[in-house]
Amino acid sequence: AGIEIGAIDELILVGGMTRMPLIQAKVAEIFGMKPSEGVDPDEGVAQGAAIQAGVLSGTVEDVLLLDVTPLSLGVETQGGVFTTIIEKNTTIPSSKSQVFSTTEDHQDRVRIHVLQGEREMADDNMTLGRFELVGIPPAPRGVPQIEVTFALDPDGVAKVSAKDLGTGKSQGIELTASSGLSKEQVERLVAEAANHSAEDAALRSQMDLRNKLEGLVYSTERTLEEFGEEVTPADREPVEAVLVGARASLERMEAADLEVSIQELSALTYSLTEKIYATLDDEAP
Repeated sequence: AGIEIGAIDELILVGGMTRMPLIQAKVAEIFGMKPSEGVDPDEGVAQGAAIQAGVLSGTVEDVLLLDVTPLSLGVETQGGVFTTIIEKNTTIPSSKSQVFSTTEDHQDRVRIHVLQGEREMADDNMTLGRFELVGIPPAPRGVPQIEVTFALDPDGVAKVSAKDLGTGKSQGIELTASSGLSKEQVERLVAEAANHSAEDAALRSQMDLRNKLEGLVYSTERTLEEFGEEVTPADREPVEAVLVGARASLERMEAADLEVSIQELSALTYSLTEKIYATLDDEAP
């Protein structure tokens, strides 16, 4: 159960055999405390069986034992960010999916890094497992659609799978969601996340800005490459100048610079795209 002896407040013995003095003495020796005598061992079994029978038959409707995920579950995404798929305290069994894509052109595989925790960055959380989905057809970055699914069964076993929605190819891993953590360990991890929430949020925001700017730089460069003949030197020069500044912002990794570069490049790219499509319309027969 992942519970340490020090976390146990009281022992209740259930079952007729626990009446034996030798068993009671051994239990007291192991746990360092005397078992409670307030529950009749035979009646405890009978009462538990009766309640369970009532639940299964539908006679008892006001008793429902629910288990929840002690920590959030997710995967590492671009920039080392921890992307949550199943939130902490989600009732299990549960199943949730999220679609991701590739970060490089012609990427033929993706590495799935499965983690649990409450921090914003993957390195600050606990690794549960890793696996690869291979055989992704060559395509520009951002085109393949990779669906990652977390399915938790009532026993806390997580089946994590990744599926290429284009080809249907899939791969997965099975692991224990709680990873043997005690209640105290879970509480410590949650407290650490709360203590670092401000700095984590700032770092996460910075990484999100970087990822957004990298995507803009990539799409702008592809536009210039694919529609170069439709772009005049007068239109190309300011875009290329802003691209130089954007790359410098990515090197400095300062949030204010990243935001400015995103705004400038977004505006120029939008204007450039409008002109390209207007030119293509004029050239159409």
